[in-house]
Amino acid sequence: MEIKAADVAKLRKMTGAGMMDCKKALEEANGDYDRAQEIIREKGKLVSAKRADRTATEGVVVAKVVNGNKAYMTCLACETDFVAKNDDFSKSAEEILEVAIANDAANMDALMAAKVGNITVADVVTEKSGQTGEKVELPYYGKIEAQMCVVYIHSNKKLGAMIGFNKEISHEVAYDVAMQAAAMAPISISENDVPADIIEKERHIGREQARQEGKPEAMLDKIAEGKLRKFFSESTLLNQSFVKDPKKTVGAYIKEADKDATVVAYQRFSLND
Repeated sequence: MEIKAADVAKLRKMTGAGMMDCKKALEEANGDYDRAQEIIREKGKLVSAKRADRTATEGVVVAKVVNGNKAYMTCLACETDFVAKNDDFSKSAEEILEVAIANDAANMDALMAAKVGNITVADVVTEKSGQTGEKVELPYYGKIEAQMCVVYIHSNKKLGAMIGFNKEISHEVAYDVAMQAAAMAPISISENDVPADIIEKERHIGREQARQEGKPEAMLDKIAEGKLRKFFSESTLLNQSFVKDPKKTVGAYIKEADKDATVVAYQRFSLND
């Protein structure tokens, strides 16, 4: 059957696939739009399979605060900066974020199974592979809840952070803390929530470093504890030196704004990590 330009344009609008891909899909489907969409999705899966060994290190990180007390963040990743900066690609990332919010998705599995119209988010990601000809994936999704939430997305859209506070504080202060977290990549909020295996690993490294330096065996544990405290000061958010004023910690900066305020939730994602 004859495939008209208007038919191709309609399918392109429905799928975002290239004109030739839409024409071929309609021809194969004998003009059946539903089947043509399936063909395009199948092509997306084929592209994904062929590019399974590729690395999706470009993309778009998006985040949003809802009602002040919930924050959501996700990332749609691809292979090249050219695709990442495409308006349609950014729009897809934003649409997936809105689906996460609408469904209050608990985790990545719930988000991937959520519906966008008649298809799932997982299908949307697969379709983007078909449309772009690149490996496309959703490497991260997270959400936090707290009395006050704030998000920060770096200007390159490859890095973001979400921070939750136990109470309302100055938005400027909250935003500064979110920027600090994005830039300095703390592993946790404070020493109290550093995973036990990381603490033991740092103790072991401290002992071995001291031993290599020829320190007495009886002093190794004490030296290791000192090195652990230094690790906490460099790697936990509230104990880090505040970037804008290194003479104070982030925790002290928050207390200056409100003596009862602190960070109770934190997540960060970077495509470059």
